[in-house]
Formats: sequence, structure tokens, C-alpha cells
Amino acid sequence: MSKKIAVAALFTSFAVILSYIESFIPVIGIPGVKLGLANMVILVSLDLLGRKEAFLINFVRILVIGFMFSNLFNIIYSIAGAVFSFAVMLCAKKMKLSIITVGILGGVFHNIGQLIVAGFVVDTYSVFYYVPVLIFSGIITGTFIGILSRIVYNRVGNYVLKYIKE
Repeated sequence: MSKKIAVAALFTSFAVILSYIESFIPVIGIPGVKLGLANMVILVSLDLLGRKEAFLINFVRILVIGFMFSNLFNIIYSIAGAVFSFAVMLCAKKMKLSIITVGILGGVFHNIGQLIVAGFVVDTYSVFYYVPVLIFSGIITGTFIGILSRIVYNRVGNYVLKYIKE
């Protein structure tokens, strides 16, 4: 159990570092569009550690990055996107979909979750005209993150599982 906690802490640190690095990557003129590098850690954590651990890693990462480099509104948007995408990714995992497909769904539904919160915050439905752009960007970034997640899992998955079981 303590080894699983140690791995979860390491993954949390890695997710925080990736989120921080991502903050330096300029947005391509489309507000709210990001690569979602930290989602790679969540995808791998789902397979290696389990859903509770992956959820906690994601939640802690959002809080740490939010309190260090952002504000309350960004934390709320991030949590909404993370919870929505996490629920969809869990369903996709139960359906035995590939890690790339799970990454795509995570990217798309993270954007949709944030858009739903934005609709409530600005109290208008006009933000939903942005859905096609966010779906397209979620597919592109989710594919990229899914491919990276598969590579990372293939390289470290067996070592992590062996370490946890020792």
C-alpha cells in the first residue's frame, strides 16, 4: 500500500510539472485550448493505480497549479472539465476502449465540461457556439495525449506494476 502511495505522489508531481510546463506553451489564438499534457499522467494512472488514485492525482494537480499560478475561476473551470472528462474516461475504460480513444474522449469532454461552467458563469448560451472548435481541438489534442500515454505506459507500466506488487 505504501508503494502505491509513493507512486501516486510521484505521478502527482509529474502531473504538476507537466501542467507548469504547459503554461509556457502559447495558445494558438483559440482561448481555452491547451494540449492537456497532465492528462497523460491521468490516463496512465487509471491503468496502473486505479480510478480513485487517478482522480486524486488529477484533483491535487488542479489545486496545486491553481493556487500557485492561477485564480479561483480557473480552478473551478479546471475541476469542472476534469470531473466531466474523468467520468467519461471511466465509462470508456469500462467499455475496453483503447487508451488513445479514452484520451480523445477525455480531451473533448474536458472542453465541454469547461464550456458548461462558462455558460453558467456568463449566463448566456452564446458560448456554446464554440462547441465545434472545442470538439475539434479536443480530438486533436486527445489523440496526441493518447498516443503519448500509450508510449509511456508501454515503457514504464510493467516496472510500476512490479514495484507496487513487491
